[in-house]
Amino acid sequence: MNLSKYVSVFNIGLQNTFVYRWNYSLRALFGLIPLAGTLFLWRAIFQEPGGKGFGGYDYASMIYYYLLVILVSNLVTPTEDDWQIAADIREGQINSFLTKPLNYLGYRTGIFLAGRLVYTGVTIIPIALIFFYFRSYIKLPSDVATYFLSIGALIMAAFIQFFITYSLAMMAFWILEISTIVFIVYSFEYFLGGQMFPVDIMPAGVQAVMRWLPFYYELFFPIAIFMGRRQGAELTQGLAIQACWLVATWVIAQFMWKRGLGHYQAVGG
Repeated sequence: MNLSKYVSVFNIGLQNTFVYRWNYSLRALFGLIPLAGTLFLWRAIFQEPGGKGFGGYDYASMIYYYLLVILVSNLVTPTEDDWQIAADIREGQINSFLTKPLNYLGYRTGIFLAGRLVYTGVTIIPIALIFFYFRSYIKLPSDVATYFLSIGALIMAAFIQFFITYSLAMMAFWILEISTIVFIVYSFEYFLGGQMFPVDIMPAGVQAVMRWLPFYYELFFPIAIFMGRRQGAELTQGLAIQACWLVATWVIAQFMWKRGLGHYQAVGG
């Protein structure tokens, strides 16, 4: 496979995405509003008479968790990739890729990575200011291995999210509007992925089920590793399951493209 053409795609993606840097900055800024509400809510809960920790979290660790949610979600969450892919299909722009020696999944991966780099670059300053303001709640890991394991889990989380987004966008081969499906899946991601609250404050039986779902590994798992809440056999099992979901979502993405393309060509696309 000629990697140079995908490097060119990445560079083009950087240039195109950089045009929207102010849009990204405003999105990141207004994204802090729900966070502020969440922090006030947890402060009220913990300050109530008799208010104690949940699942091993106190107020400080809960704030630290949500700070990491901000950082990780900015690093790994796709931004409008599903709508762009669906538009390519709906508007017939996908035809140009059928006559070129360019894998569409590889092309979109380059665009995704470029988008994440630019998005992170323009939002890193407000995120850094937030971390500085709450610096007294931050407790960095003392074990170097934790950093490497967290980064590995973070990379897998990014690609799991991207492959799920890509697969959802492939539904545009069959239906005109994919927004309802996207909204439903993203609602599950928001609730089960740890953005609303830490997954490990839920009952043990619910956690046992969620550990086998991909949403668990899209956001919560890398954060839990970094906070030292996943160690030993539990950490090893989690990394193995996350790697399996990475492969599974990639296979599904490839399958959806092939089936969708077959349908597209069959109806004269």
